Amino acid sequence: MSLIPSAHAQDAAPAGGDPMFTLIMFGALFLFMWFIVIRPQRKRQKEHQALVNSLSKGDEVVMTSGMLAKVTSVEDDYVVVKASDNVELRFQKVAVHAVLPKGTIKSVG
Repeated sequence: MSLIPSAHAQDAAPAGGDPMFTLIMFGALFLFMWFIVIRPQRKRQKEHQALVNSLSKGDEVVMTSGMLAKVTSVEDDYVVVKASDNVELRFQKVAVHAVLPKGTIKSVG
């Protein structure tokens, strides 16, 4: 007497599966990726682009490096910021992380 019951053979499954089911699964995966990854990323890009386009002289900003500065001039793709009394730096506009409310730099420093 064997402790392991004998296996019963089953009919072989089709080699490729149902092609319509495969198409539906790929479509569902694409929709999942669209709503979870692609759509939110595009929204963030549009918001950042609007922020960069709205920069003007006198804005107080946080750079992606974490530096707080005041915008002294805005050019095509660059922004010149005043980091301290005699220090002006030129950055690409995309390096601006956020615009702060007026007076933030004085209250922090």
